[in-house]
Order: sequence, then C-alpha cells, then structure tokens
Amino acid sequence: MKRIVYMVIMNLFYAPIWLTTIARMAREDDSHTVQERYDYIAGMVKRIIKWGRVTVKVRGQENIPKENGFILFPNHQGLFDMLALYSTCPNPISVVIKKEAANWILVKQVLGATRSLSMDRNDMKDQAKVILEVAKRVKGGENFVIFAEGHRSRKENQILEFKSGTFKAATKAKCPIVPVALINSFRPFDINSLKRENVEIHYMEPIYPDQYIGMNTTEIAHLVHDRIQEEINKNLRENALTS
Repeated sequence: MKRIVYMVIMNLFYAPIWLTTIARMAREDDSHTVQERYDYIAGMVKRIIKWGRVTVKVRGQENIPKENGFILFPNHQGLFDMLALYSTCPNPISVVIKKEAANWILVKQVLGATRSLSMDRNDMKDQAKVILEVAKRVKGGENFVIFAEGHRSRKENQILEFKSGTFKAATKAKCPIVPVALINSFRPFDINSLKRENVEIHYMEPIYPDQYIGMNTTEIAHLVHDRIQEEINKNLRENALTS
C-alpha cells in the first residue's frame, strides 16, 4: 500500500493527462490504432514503474509470437502483474479481469482503451460468454491475457491450481498458448516498504495447436501450470546461488 500511495504522489502531475487521454481512447469512435493506444498505455506504465522504484527484468521476449492471435497465460501474484505485462509485451494485449475491479479509476479507462473484458466469477453463464468472446476475438487476430488461477495466489511464488475452463478460449480459437512466469510480482505492493524491488517476467516457449491437439483442457491446464512452476523454481534456485 505504501508504494501505491508513493506512485500516485510521484505522478500527480501526469495523472489528469493520462486519465483524459485514455478515456478518449476508450471511446468507440476513437481514431487511434490499436497499436497507438497500446503504446501510449505501455509508456505510461513504464513511467509509473520507474518512479515506483521497481525494476522489471524480462526474459524470453523472443518467444512472443510475431503474428497476433495468441493468449498469454501467466501466474497471478497481485496488482503489479499487469504492469509487468504492459511494460514488456510489445504486442497489444487485452485482459480478462474480475468484474469487481473493472470500475476502479484509471483501470476502467485502460480496460476500455485496450478493449478488455470483465468477468463475473460467480456467474457461470457470464464466464462462458466471456470465454466465447475471447475465442472469437483471438481468432480474428487479437491477443489476450488470461489468469488461469482465477484469483491471485497468496503463497508468493507458489502458484495455485489452474482452472481448466479458462483454456477453452485457446482450444476454440486454435491459437498459440504462451506460458508466462511472474516471479516476485507480489513484492512491490505487498511488502510495506519503498526499497527498490526486482520483478522478473519470463515469456516461455509457446505451445502451438498441433502440440496440444488431442489433449483436453484439464491436461493443458496441468501442462502450462507445471511449466510455469518449474520455471519459477529454477530461477529462484539460480538467484539463491548468485546472491
């Protein structure tokens, strides 16, 4: 919480400009391209991160498909996760977010500008509707982020079980699945300190449709979950040896 307050104070001058510009970009009749809207938001996020005393170390950007129409499946550690993604993924991404957070100030405007979707986690019909919408849009060449845990892990770098239903969007769209490992992404906002924090984000090798064809969504969920956890564990061991 201390760092969030600090970030707000450090960016008070820019906040009204960002809010006004992004709100305009969220309008249906906005003339900016998808890439222009995304680049503006990514630039804002990079400034917020810089002034928030957080360093984001990225690996595996070469694994992000050059061709649009893919879904990123990261583990979920907290509010900082999307900042890490926006600041490191060069391709425009939309996100599926919980309905409760969809009306937060600035979050609402960013969701609109990135054409993201909110989901009611307590409504099965709404979940199915959102999954179908994601599949349709990914088929049409858009990119999405889905947090397959459903909610953030409270176990730091230990990830929760992935919900198999979230992978229906990928199987219906027949698109690349990109596992993403977030390491220490909980620390910037969970640790009540302003000391510099390092967050790591690892884009892993995509899993293409010909690799998961014949697998059910439960099997795919386990595969992606285990690859991400193994990547996290491997890098935590490496960091422990070098510290």
